[in-house]
Amino acid sequence: MAENNQFNNGDRVQGRSRDGELIHGFIENVSVNREIVKVNVVQSENEKAVGKSIWIPSKWTEKLPELEISNESHLLELIDLALLSDDETWFMEVSGKLESIKINPQINTRKSGFYPGK
Repeated sequence: MAENNQFNNGDRVQGRSRDGELIHGFIENVSVNREIVKVNVVQSENEKAVGKSIWIPSKWTEKLPELEISNESHLLELIDLALLSDDETWFMEVSGKLESIKINPQINTRKSGFYPGK
């Protein structure tokens, strides 16, 4: 994995657990020295890891590209994830985007830096 990633909370990542299992998730926290990141696991080769948060070296982790948020159903799923992760900032961002497309359906929502989903 890449070593010089500058991770931020909410970044979608993939990496390897201490046991070498492939994981996908999002950054919940970054250590002060940026050498360790706390990842909320969304997908894993180890089903028991899904939904849990694990600390792993940042050099075992890489950012995933940002995803396009293309429709109302995607935004509703993101709102559910924001509520589950108790992330008020993300909830407000996604709710605002949903409200914007309800008011003006011609708006094509763009990339979000906060998509910890699948």
